[in-house]
Amino acid sequence: MEQDSLDGKLARMEGILRSLRRVAVAFSGGVDSTFVLKVAVDTLGPDNVLAVIGDSASLSPVEKDEARALAGRIGVELVEIRTAELENSNYFSNPPNRCYFCKSAQYDGIEEVMARRGFAAAVNGINADDYEDWRPGIQAAREHNVRSPCAEAGMTKADIRALSRRMGLPTFDKPAMPCLASRVPYGQTITADKLRQIDAGEQRLRALGFRESRVRHHGDLARIELPADDIARATAPEMRARIDEALRAAGFHYVAIDLRGFRSGSLNEVLARGPQDRPAKAAPPAGDGGRPTTK
Repeated sequence: MEQDSLDGKLARMEGILRSLRRVAVAFSGGVDSTFVLKVAVDTLGPDNVLAVIGDSASLSPVEKDEARALAGRIGVELVEIRTAELENSNYFSNPPNRCYFCKSAQYDGIEEVMARRGFAAAVNGINADDYEDWRPGIQAAREHNVRSPCAEAGMTKADIRALSRRMGLPTFDKPAMPCLASRVPYGQTITADKLRQIDAGEQRLRALGFRESRVRHHGDLARIELPADDIARATAPEMRARIDEALRAAGFHYVAIDLRGFRSGSLNEVLARGPQDRPAKAAPPAGDGGRPTTK
């Protein structure tokens, strides 16, 4: 059916954006928010779109530089706002709903930018698949009336990657890159030093040719998650020694490779929770703020 096709979903998304007229995009440079930014600019024109990114310790400097380059490539103004989540005990104490406080601060900052610039609507990159995992940031989006045009149009992550490839976006096959704080187990304090250590470890793994990885911070121990296809290469004697050296250089005393492999959101496995509400098949009423991601 047409409504289930990529073109049909894209048309619905464009209609949602046209109804909002001028939008500020919560931007991180990831697959989803880059796609939303591109579609918004193509639909509304660059003068009616702002990309807003948080200047956060939880965002890798490499990711921030890539986001700046992407905004320039798309041809839209990028506004950077300072976030202060590490000054908020509700965030740095690292409860299971940590993401709620981070996103709330980000959306507060976006609202300030919107008020100064005359923008009435904010949008994010939440897609339909995001309702399958623990995403406290969705509640923050609802409370701030942030719209989720991808989810509202019924787009999955695979849809976004396929359309991004069609549009020539370099992010079409980019690995998911949630904030660095997501590598710290719940209940363990988040600090700027830990975030820098995690980022240094992951950048070193990237330099060794591992495009997708997670360095989970367990005090002196780095628990590395890699896609299953990369584990054999990582555990070969020579590479194992190089990984150990690289992670020790990042500040860890012990280095382990998780034999279960890469699992997005693996630290959520310890949470005892019921199923999160799922998106409706039809688009919600305007202003529902996130009913059908980061970051």
